[in-house]
Amino acid sequence: MNFRDHPNEITRESLVRILDIMHRLAAPEAMPELLREIIEVGKVAIVAETGVLWLLDRDNGQLMMVVPSSGTPERLDMGQGWAGECARTLAISNIHECREDPLFLEYPVHIDGGETRSLLNVPITGSDEDVLGVMQWLGAETGQFDEHDEWVGPALAAQAAVAIQHSYMTDELLANAILSQEVAVAREIQMSTLPDTMPKVPGYDLHGHFQPTDHTGGDLFDLVILDGKLFMLLGDATGHGFGPALSATQMQAMLRVSFRLGASLDEAYVHVNNQLAEDLPDDRFITAFMGFLDPLTHRVNYHSGGQGPILHFHAADGSFDWFKPTSFPVGIMELENTQASASLLLEPGDILALVSDGIYEYADPDGEEFGEQRVANVILANRNLTMAELSACLTKAVADFGRGAPQADDITLVMVRRLPEQDTRG
Repeated sequence: MNFRDHPNEITRESLVRILDIMHRLAAPEAMPELLREIIEVGKVAIVAETGVLWLLDRDNGQLMMVVPSSGTPERLDMGQGWAGECARTLAISNIHECREDPLFLEYPVHIDGGETRSLLNVPITGSDEDVLGVMQWLGAETGQFDEHDEWVGPALAAQAAVAIQHSYMTDELLANAILSQEVAVAREIQMSTLPDTMPKVPGYDLHGHFQPTDHTGGDLFDLVILDGKLFMLLGDATGHGFGPALSATQMQAMLRVSFRLGASLDEAYVHVNNQLAEDLPDDRFITAFMGFLDPLTHRVNYHSGGQGPILHFHAADGSFDWFKPTSFPVGIMELENTQASASLLLEPGDILALVSDGIYEYADPDGEEFGEQRVANVILANRNLTMAELSACLTKAVADFGRGAPQADDITLVMVRRLPEQDTRG
């Protein structure tokens, strides 16, 4: 039986073990083993006797039991048993007494050497909300699973979904066995991680923009509300192709699950950095800005692992601050701990601009780079526009400066403006 002080708390040991699995989810060739390991990790976090994982067979629409594995996997149709019902409705269900539940009695699942009395069913869904499978957690005691387990279960399912979808994409890539397909699949992974719409933050205007090159790189950004604060992420993995795209999305997924499971910004930065340092080749790393904006205090707390410069425009006097990275690139070496996050305050009208190398290093035919001063000039001249309009002005200015020179790197922008106090937009 699990006893916890707070329903949304998770032990540090469990968090570390979950992140240890997360960093390996970008290895689709090891998918069967990873699925077994995520069930083992889930047993620790949820405190269950065992777990069962079903995957949707895309050819016939049935659920197939893949964990635990067997010579002839058990199969269920949609709606059959609690796994089939969970896949059909995409709803979490928590059965406190299986011995009194008709659907369970018709299609039972059992603990080896024991009796199942509690059953937690969690759907695994893709980015388009289509069902990919179902996780089931089995308990030997009545009422074993609580609100904490209903909270952790979807976090585990979300990461399993990332792994499953990467596996499907890789299968398609290998089947086609051509370079153009690799670029297309990697680009699809990149684009699927970007926010469809910008979150609404009272008193703020914000916009993210991603403009890929002909080659797929590892740029990404994220803007999402977590616990009432705006999480901002801009990352750039070294290299081009399928691997960097996976590395960038891997980092994003690990950060999301870390915050969902209660890690602080500092803790998440250290854990994710150390997992990537273990996972990535020696010549690979990710430069990344990650931070939280508190819209009540207007303060941004952040870490910038090799990502810079960070631009802060002060509306009061038209000046700019340029902040250097606060640490080494993410994944380049293990850290025992990190310095406390850096901080800046956004006053009315101020703009925080996260700008990737694709802007600063855009070169014209003579080899001259766009540089920091031109970025500052564009922002100063267009500071009263919306952030979407300002982003468009910046990308147009870069293109005009390039005079037809090809774009050599992804262009990624995250622009955040605190609205003047009399301005009610946003």
